[in-house]
Amino acid sequence: MQERKCIIVAAGEQRVTQIPAAGGDLVIAVDGGLDYCALLGLEPDLVLGDFDSAGKEQLARIARWEREDPRRVVRLKPEKDDTDTLAAIRLALERGYTSFALYGATGGRLEHTIANIQCLLFLKRHGAAGYMTDGMGKIFVMEDEELCFPASTKGYLSLLSLGKEALGVNIRGMKYELDNARITNDFPVGISNEFIGQEALVSVGCGQLLGIMSADN
Repeated sequence: MQERKCIIVAAGEQRVTQIPAAGGDLVIAVDGGLDYCALLGLEPDLVLGDFDSAGKEQLARIARWEREDPRRVVRLKPEKDDTDTLAAIRLALERGYTSFALYGATGGRLEHTIANIQCLLFLKRHGAAGYMTDGMGKIFVMEDEELCFPASTKGYLSLLSLGKEALGVNIRGMKYELDNARITNDFPVGISNEFIGQEALVSVGCGQLLGIMSADN
């Protein structure tokens, strides 16, 4: 049985031509992300935000939903501690979702991208997992764990320490391998490793790693 996924569509950069959603998935449009959903023909289950980045047409759509089906709209106050994306994550966690895909979560203002990366670590700390993608690559977070990549994986993988240091870092089956290494947050040694047509393994024994997969252009 396929795991249910929460798909969050935010208002950052977006290069995808479609966002796959299966039955049982929860699709949340975050603020201006509703414009992306409309562009891609994706009907969200919920729209959430303070709606400061939604277009005029989508604002009219939101107002109609509030009249006709108010459960589809979660309107947030502009003055709040959570970002709109984190608020959407909290809502989905409360509904039992543990697998997340974030679209439109990069680009625009840099602080929003960094905040969304922190949201990935928030998911880890709450027993869930997720990734961000803009159609060109994928961003994920590792914490005290091991990941395997099939031999068909192509492109580059960069690994950066999110905390002061990440210990026991191992990389196998890639162009540059590591054995029980220490990676710190003041030396970007893990940039642009390459997949080489072999099954690859990455693990971190203690600490948090930011993983960024990018296409081979």
